[in-house]
Amino acid sequence: MATVYQRCKSDKRNVNYPCTQFRCGHPWTVRYREQGGAERQPSFEMKRQADAFADRLQRDKYEGLYLDPKRGEIPLRAYAAEWLERQVISDSTYRNYESFLRIHLLPRLGDKTIAGVQRKDMEAFVAALGKKLAASTVCDRMKMVASLFQTAIKEKRRADDPTEGIKLPRSATHAVDEDEIPTLYEVDLIAKQISPQYRLTVYLQAGAGLRISETLAFTNDCIRSDFLRVRRQVSSKAHRDDCKTRFIPLKHRAEGEYRDVPLPAFLAEEIDMHLRERGTATTAGMEVLFAPRDRGKGIMPTANTYAYHFRKALKAAGIVKPDGNPKYTPHGLRHFFASTALAHGIPIHEVSRWLGHKSIKTTVDVYGHLVPASWDRCRTVMQTALRPGAPAA
Repeated sequence: MATVYQRCKSDKRNVNYPCTQFRCGHPWTVRYREQGGAERQPSFEMKRQADAFADRLQRDKYEGLYLDPKRGEIPLRAYAAEWLERQVISDSTYRNYESFLRIHLLPRLGDKTIAGVQRKDMEAFVAALGKKLAASTVCDRMKMVASLFQTAIKEKRRADDPTEGIKLPRSATHAVDEDEIPTLYEVDLIAKQISPQYRLTVYLQAGAGLRISETLAFTNDCIRSDFLRVRRQVSSKAHRDDCKTRFIPLKHRAEGEYRDVPLPAFLAEEIDMHLRERGTATTAGMEVLFAPRDRGKGIMPTANTYAYHFRKALKAAGIVKPDGNPKYTPHGLRHFFASTALAHGIPIHEVSRWLGHKSIKTTVDVYGHLVPASWDRCRTVMQTALRPGAPAA
């Protein structure tokens, strides 16, 4: 693995070559290859120092600290493709990762070996990304890149993480802009203008906080007496004939997990009206409420195919920006549910559970600023608790 020698006796380019003295006093060199394939030749004044260094390299190899350069010689392009196939992630996350690797990371660094990617490469990469993508997107995608290199470290393909400590662009707050939340009048207007088969989708999102993918996967078995049991979401490929799994687990949930959401009376009436007028259709063994009834319309609607109907409804209702584009997305209806619940004093941890957020931190980051201030109430509560007999100031 490591060769100890004197340049003066074997390297014709050395100024002391050829040296014939047994103990000449010239430096001793250790030649070896480090991870990434680069050759290193440190020199030492004495042979015992060179031997000790070579012994340490050999010892690291046996103790598992040594990284075989050959394991790090795989191109980043090949390693990333193999790494991605091993990840247990949703279809949408897989598509996001695959497109990011294909469009951004691999064209720039794909030909380098996994061990050959250096910190300066990642710094230049992040700087270039910042000119093309939003700061929040850069931060999110770099988590994926860091995970890739962390896996490479665990597999002893490289010694360090070139993304560690890299300065990322500062992302804007996740807090929802109040201009992105429709009013009650606008919610009702959207429901009036959207295609009749999708009227109920507006109120499932605005009145129960369902994601659009969960709304389109709504089935008969979701309905309970005074609550909804949200069990699944529709796959992004559900509209295609060759889709094998049209319904997938809820976001941040495993197969079979569900969440319950309160069912207001008006929404129960909307569901009953939809069932009376349109009934259900059997798809993948489920009695679904929003399956297309006409030929050529696909097997199931998806978030992408539904977006066309939603945009069309907003334009018909005149709910547009100055440039003529729709003012809201379907997610705005979910914002309406959360903001309305919080404005009327519903505890944020319950709203978080009903929304199906992975963590209450997400709910606080997005909607925390909408929680009504409680300064006066806090003063009264603490005064009563600590000085029950004293009059409030």
